[in-house]
Amino acid sequence: MPSLIEIRDYYKIYNPGENEVRALDGINLTVERGEFVAIIGPSGSGKSTLMNMLGLLDVGTSGTYILNGTDVAGMDDDELSEIRNKEIGFIFQGFNLIPSLTAKENVELPLIYRGMKATERSSLADEALERVGLTKRRHHLPSQLSGGQQQRAAIARAVAARPPVILADEPTGNLDSHSGEEVMRILRELNEEGRTVILITHDSQVAAAAKRIIRILDGEIAEDSVN
Repeated sequence: MPSLIEIRDYYKIYNPGENEVRALDGINLTVERGEFVAIIGPSGSGKSTLMNMLGLLDVGTSGTYILNGTDVAGMDDDELSEIRNKEIGFIFQGFNLIPSLTAKENVELPLIYRGMKATERSSLADEALERVGLTKRRHHLPSQLSGGQQQRAAIARAVAARPPVILADEPTGNLDSHSGEEVMRILRELNEEGRTVILITHDSQVAAAAKRIIRILDGEIAEDSVN
């Protein structure tokens, strides 16, 4: 079976020419199904750019990116959006929940974009919220939830449709230590159940939860090691 993610000779260059900035400088990366990978690096290292490329939120200047058997490098915005919705579940540092929707409605939103029927959406959302311990809070608005509960709702939203990749960008960055540990426990459990988790962080302690650590420096992979 081919790798879940294959990136070859991937570049992201801003201001090409004399003053160019190589945010990604010839990245080569393979991620297998079921891995738990942490991508770590300081501010300006290129890790956020790499996350945007992996998550199809941006495209590279050149190179190959094959995601779950599909070459996505040359796709337009509409095609990327469709693939992104099917293949990737996002967890952001800022939660990105819609304030006017309940926790359950937030979880259902990506399922609506996928064209699922209401009964199926409701069932998957309830299952995902139960998975993160929010069954009793599913009808609450984000403003009625703690930071940790909001992040758990965001995790439920990311995993409800069972996408192949969970992409977590600094998922504990806005949380206290207890809530952060709870979020990492959920991510570890999801990985143990077979989900592929890619964690973007600047925090070596958070990265230590992963089974593989990739260090980015100056747009290049400086280290790729098994934890």
